[in-house]
Amino acid sequence: MKYYLIVGEASGDLHASHLMQSLKAYDNEAEFRFFGGDLMTAEGGTRVKHFRELAYMGFIPVFLHLRTIFKNMDLCKKDISEWQPNAVILVDYPGFNLDIAKYVHNLKNTSERPKVFYYISPKIWAWKEYRIKRIKRDVDKLFSILPFEVPFYEQKHHYPIHYVGNPTADEVRKFRKEYQESFQTFCKRYSLSNKPIIALLAGSRKQEIKDNLPAMIQATADLTADYQLILAGAPSIEREYYEQYLGNAPVHLIDNDTYSLLSHAKAALVTSGTATLETALFQVPQVVCYETPVPRLIRFAFNHIIKVKYISLVNLIADREVVQELLADRFTVENIRRELRAILPGGDKRAQMLNDYRQVIDLLGNECAPDNAARLMTEKYLKIKKL
Repeated sequence: MKYYLIVGEASGDLHASHLMQSLKAYDNEAEFRFFGGDLMTAEGGTRVKHFRELAYMGFIPVFLHLRTIFKNMDLCKKDISEWQPNAVILVDYPGFNLDIAKYVHNLKNTSERPKVFYYISPKIWAWKEYRIKRIKRDVDKLFSILPFEVPFYEQKHHYPIHYVGNPTADEVRKFRKEYQESFQTFCKRYSLSNKPIIALLAGSRKQEIKDNLPAMIQATADLTADYQLILAGAPSIEREYYEQYLGNAPVHLIDNDTYSLLSHAKAALVTSGTATLETALFQVPQVVCYETPVPRLIRFAFNHIIKVKYISLVNLIADREVVQELLADRFTVENIRRELRAILPGGDKRAQMLNDYRQVIDLLGNECAPDNAARLMTEKYLKIKKL
């Protein structure tokens, strides 16, 4: 079978690459073509565009790059029509992917049009809930990686979905099982000191780094006598971009090795996203930091327009406040400093957070998400008989 995959950021590249591995296990004739990244490229097939050419965040960057976005969208539609895949697999990135789903759904020859699978569903439970109409109309099957999405889709919107497990939990479980490096060896490998580590995870996009990293550095400045500060470099961000914010600050940058870093960190400052869940799965106490423009307006929107109580996956899964979320008007250097001290060894919030993490891990379960999704896609919906 021929599979066309579309991702828009680094986490999607990671999850899609593992799904590709699983699809090859269930379909020994699997062929891939995709909008993706380096990890997907390593699995084989043809990369049409790198996700770095797609990822624009915020109203102004999107507006300024509208011509490029529409050009990439047209290219994708044309490429799908010419390649004629059996399935189009969309991974999050709803602004782009829902338009592709509509295009595929409207292809004239409905008996031979590709199946549209959505792996890692759009977060319409947070905002733009009206998109459920497009999902119902244009998506053949939706695969969820968050347990709380099942009642949202099935009970509230009467749209059946599959919860296949959480791929981030899969990836962290596998890494922790195989990772044997000691703290001393890790520090030696990166020329670090032997002080305990505070990890800084400032996001995977340039705007997030610009907004959050300076405050993270300021908030930790008075802790450097007892701790070393290690910044996790994102795969798509060049070192030169970080250096303009680091200056002479005593922060060590480590590229593309976040899981090793979290394996040894005592605490972390984390920009909201998948990283909050990864940090919890490594059982590292954290403070979620997310600066926004016009913070009072954002707080109003969060209280009256956005449909969820939390922004971090940890709190959303637990349905309560496990980690402190400092966003909008709560995002200040002093607040970050105070909450970080409370979760460092000896802090009054550390033990409770670690206990709550274990409950989050239990809620996610032990299912292998890419294997479950690949099995359903191939056996149930594409009717491939596994040899």
